[in-house]
Amino acid sequence: MYSIIVPVYNEALNIPELHQRLLDVTKKLSGNFEIIMVDDGSTDNTSKLLAELPSITVITLRKNFGQTAALDAGIKQAKGDVIVTLDGDLQNPPEEIPKLINYMQEHKYDVVSGWRKNRQDGFGKKISSYGALVLRKILLHDSIHDSGCTLKVYKKSCFEDVNLYGESHRFIPAILHLSGFSVGEIVVEHQARRAGQSKYGSGRIIRAFIDLLGLWFWRNYSYRPLHLFGGLGLILMSSGSILLFLLALARLVWQYPLSTSIWPMIAVLSILAGLQLFITGLIAEVLAKSYYSEGRKPYTIKTIVTNG
Repeated sequence: MYSIIVPVYNEALNIPELHQRLLDVTKKLSGNFEIIMVDDGSTDNTSKLLAELPSITVITLRKNFGQTAALDAGIKQAKGDVIVTLDGDLQNPPEEIPKLINYMQEHKYDVVSGWRKNRQDGFGKKISSYGALVLRKILLHDSIHDSGCTLKVYKKSCFEDVNLYGESHRFIPAILHLSGFSVGEIVVEHQARRAGQSKYGSGRIIRAFIDLLGLWFWRNYSYRPLHLFGGLGLILMSSGSILLFLLALARLVWQYPLSTSIWPMIAVLSILAGLQLFITGLIAEVLAKSYYSEGRKPYTIKTIVTNG
């Protein structure tokens, strides 16, 4: 069974055509399907239109929580073995869905992400996407060209232990890759928006960057946070202690005036900051152990085979 999930927010001008094209696409898929549209707190005519459309499941959020929350709600509702996600603005042509599914089945990927190689967006969007690509490669070693493309297909098993939050929908391939799932990518068509208004804004860039840093931390230190905070703390405490020793030596040997110097304050602040970081690492270590003690694991198992 295929679950097609579409988050929508004020897309009344696109929904009727999107719905019909999705129905046409599902006729080409071998197997059962469901279409789940998640109304992310729309304030236009979207809710009324969705209520009138046949052969879909409609999830209505109480307010506009963002695309990540809408996708998470749809994924948790999905019953299909294969989950398909795409935007509701018709910039992701629904006709590309069979191509992604076939590519997944042919190469046995767990995830296949669309790559808008010839992106039909403004200059600002293209620049921010390129910047995000560079940061992902540095921090996450992400091999995906276009992680922000919503048009993707997943095996349902990918989301058994995954909760989406913040702006993390942009990093789903990286999150799943870190968990050991295989991720592929294929070039897809991208069309210019013909109706409605873009929901893109500068605030999303900042939120996405913060989530990217959080994901970097989780990737490297989720099960050993003391290594990061404790290591930085020890460096600062050691630096401050050495500086204090050198200042005391300079005072005793060369009569260096400390009352008018800023260096003693810097040394003390370094020791205090290092101590605070070390204590933060200890607290984070306790929290991490509590997190994993609830049955979660810092690894995933692909198969278990018993040979007779």
